[in-house]
Amino acid sequence: MIERRPFNGLGGANHGWLDAKHHFSFASYHDAQRMGWGALRVWNDDTIAANTGFPPHPHSDMEIITYVREGAITHQDNLGNRGRTEAGDVQVMSAGTGIQHAEYNLEPGTTRIFQIWIIPDQRGGAPTWGAKPFPKGDRAGRFVVLASGAQGDEDALPIRADARVLGLTLAAGETAQYELGEDRFGYLVPAKGVAEVNGVRVEERDGAAIRNERTLTVTALEDVELVLVDTAA
Repeated sequence: MIERRPFNGLGGANHGWLDAKHHFSFASYHDAQRMGWGALRVWNDDTIAANTGFPPHPHSDMEIITYVREGAITHQDNLGNRGRTEAGDVQVMSAGTGIQHAEYNLEPGTTRIFQIWIIPDQRGGAPTWGAKPFPKGDRAGRFVVLASGAQGDEDALPIRADARVLGLTLAAGETAQYELGEDRFGYLVPAKGVAEVNGVRVEERDGAAIRNERTLTVTALEDVELVLVDTAA
């Protein structure tokens, strides 16, 4: 089963400095049919104006993954961490027992991100933050694990959940496969371009909610850059 969720049908809010689209219920947007997908709780498509951003605010008991689509995001938190994550790269914050952080676009132009929240396997634990570059050339034609709670994914940023976040780039006409497994939940979004997933066309910034599909076959209908989340129930 693959349910395409068109970008123009997503919930959201435009705050001026922030234009946010929500694949799942978030803040003032509520849809009882879209409260999450497996352990995936939030997928926000955020467009952040230059020299603005999210001021300091708290989180706890959530794995928060930021995939930068365009521009860069600068992170700072009450643990003393500070870092700038550029387009194509990823940062992960394990909120654990509690963390206060801010995310700013300090660039001269617009920044666009996917903000992904995954429910951790257990509550608590010391909060952490980390970031890592993932050159797009390294994931040309194949899925690369960006963040993971699975053993064997040592090159990925760690998260405290039975989940993986993966990236893939394909040139038009190319195909890649991923073994999801029938007991897993998948959610896929093209950051750029158009793809076909097991015969279902998915446009740029659409969501594809995937269930009971053991193998995913992704074909690029045009040059495509996409993100896939693979989680337990």
